[in-house]
Amino acid sequence: MTQSHSDNAGAEARLEKIREESPKEAPERLEHPVIGRVIFVLAIGIALVHLWFNTFSTLSELWTSALHFGLFGLLCALAMPLIRSERAGVQRAVFWVDLVLGLAALGCALYLMGFEDALYDRGVVFSTTDWVVSIIAVVLVLEFARRTTGWFIPCLCMVALTYVAWWGQYVDGVFNFPGLTWETVLYRSWMGGQGMLGSIARISWTYVFMFILFGAFLVKSGAGDFIIDLARCAAGRFVGGPGFVAVFSSGLMGSVSGSSVANTVSTGVITIPLMRKAGFPARFAGGVEAAASTGGQLMPPVMGAGAFIMASYTQVSYLTIIGVAALPALLYFLSVAMFVRIEAKRSHAVKLEDENSETFGQVLKGGWHYLLPLVVLVAALIYGFTPTYAAGIAIVSVVVSSWIARKPMTLRDIMDALAQGSRNIMTTAILLITVGLIVMVISTTGVGNTFSLMITDWAGGSLLVTIVLVALASLILGMGLPVTAAYIVLATLSAPAIYQLIAQSQLIDLMASGNLPEQARAIFMLTAPDAVELLGAPMERAQAAAMLAEVPENFTGQLLEQALSSQALTMALVAAHMIIFWLSQDSNVTPPVCLTAFAAAAIAGTPPMRTGLTAWKIAKGLYIVPLLFAYSPLISGTPLEMITVFTFALFGIYAIIAGLEGYLEHPLQWWLRVLMFPVGALMLWPHGMIWIDLAGVVIFVALLVWSARQSGPVRALA
Repeated sequence: MTQSHSDNAGAEARLEKIREESPKEAPERLEHPVIGRVIFVLAIGIALVHLWFNTFSTLSELWTSALHFGLFGLLCALAMPLIRSERAGVQRAVFWVDLVLGLAALGCALYLMGFEDALYDRGVVFSTTDWVVSIIAVVLVLEFARRTTGWFIPCLCMVALTYVAWWGQYVDGVFNFPGLTWETVLYRSWMGGQGMLGSIARISWTYVFMFILFGAFLVKSGAGDFIIDLARCAAGRFVGGPGFVAVFSSGLMGSVSGSSVANTVSTGVITIPLMRKAGFPARFAGGVEAAASTGGQLMPPVMGAGAFIMASYTQVSYLTIIGVAALPALLYFLSVAMFVRIEAKRSHAVKLEDENSETFGQVLKGGWHYLLPLVVLVAALIYGFTPTYAAGIAIVSVVVSSWIARKPMTLRDIMDALAQGSRNIMTTAILLITVGLIVMVISTTGVGNTFSLMITDWAGGSLLVTIVLVALASLILGMGLPVTAAYIVLATLSAPAIYQLIAQSQLIDLMASGNLPEQARAIFMLTAPDAVELLGAPMERAQAAAMLAEVPENFTGQLLEQALSSQALTMALVAAHMIIFWLSQDSNVTPPVCLTAFAAAAIAGTPPMRTGLTAWKIAKGLYIVPLLFAYSPLISGTPLEMITVFTFALFGIYAIIAGLEGYLEHPLQWWLRVLMFPVGALMLWPHGMIWIDLAGVVIFVALLVWSARQSGPVRALA
């Protein structure tokens, strides 16, 4: 009992250190009797205004995006000071500077609303005031990005903007760009609705805001505590149970919050001390929490901001995105649980007697109403409401369902949730508005298409090599960019290349099977008439690929449209984006910059880099599952095909993890450890022969039973 309280107290102290060192709101301002109240009231006002934006507002998207920037710029300026100082005089001076900067951001938004028509009346020729306001707006968003995410994004934006206006003309080769005038660059950056106020900003004030606000209401209602209690009752009493609690609770919390670092600090302060008390090594405990919390952004319905951006990019419904994301997310969390199981056996982890005597049924009976808002959300989406309206209905349902609880939400709780929702999205809002500048540059210059062609060329048309190159790019970008920003940049640059290769792979399968539609054969008659006679019969896949290579590039798109159904092409596009989205998560757990692992290490009291390496190993599903998106019907097949791929992948991943760890229920001899890799590959590789998958399952289960018997008859598979 004393040890438990000591562990939790130590974890709380380390968590407080994380909060102090992280680039969040200044505590001295939040606790100030006047400034703190101003920030609180402003945050509530921002939440209410955004609720109006998403329900009854008739403002144009451009004006709404401008107000979104202005309001969150003001909140950021007040909550996150220009510089930090312990001296009261400096703090007061900095506050007045920040107030001016925040009001300037809001003023820029109001200026755009008031003088947009005048700009177009002049034929989009800037006046002196237009120049001044546009420059101030761009400088302010870069400064706010520096405060919230560091120097990398502002520097990247400056490089991108100067490339368009200045030094792009001096670059040789495919990246040469003749350049635009600074007037055009500023217009597209600010007033033209393409950069800061473009589609990414619209995603921020619609989907992202509403769902993060929904998460804030859920947490304030007590759902977070219920989720952790439910996880502890469900898995806490098993051997290695605290590790399963970390996986389970992080998955449930992640389905609401969509933030890996938030998952780590909210659930890790409970689960990491529990894992250590059960006998898990401290570094492993931190690694499990980091890996499981990273999976929170993969778990529907929120998935960070990624699901909304993916829906916008692909023009596929949000409901479809979260529907196909569910099985892969479950596969990832089960892969983390496999590491927990193996380490529990190796470390001889003990069962913990929960001080809370409530059973799973009792906890569920006492808190089932916390699940109602999620049911309402999904039901509203299925019924046909837009995601923003569905989130609004779900927010109301949180308040209504809380009236069933012993402690219903009061007016003060509602105001706290509104304020917390605005503060939770502040960093994301500033980030997405800023990243809009990079997206604008990529689309303006055509760098995205050039980059996609380069990736395809470097990979030699190989889908596997392309995915590896994108994984390396995501890791490098992730060292400086948050996950959402890394996904946006990579999706803009490389999604077309991956989509093209996935679609071509499906086309080659059709050609190899001899089932190419007649309308597609007509294109071959124009481009490769000698090959038409071969298309009516099955052929080797290599021969089909060689025939496709003879088709000119300008006919390839038309050929894909004629050969594949619109559903197949749509799911190929979703698969391409899902691959990039999953790979962009690896920066959370991959050294040298892995914020989620660093947060877990601070709670566990372990070396950050070593904890990061452990988390990187445990999060191997981030690299394996995307391959299934590309080569199997895990997200694009019939329900039976999806379940089949999922089941065999589960055994295959377990076999590979056993090979990595050298352990199942008992230590594996070296030759058995080596054998695990081809056995796992048999069940993961898309060979299309189910008897090979079944053979792999039989071999693995036999080794699992043998290993369990080696560990002793009493403990076998217990």
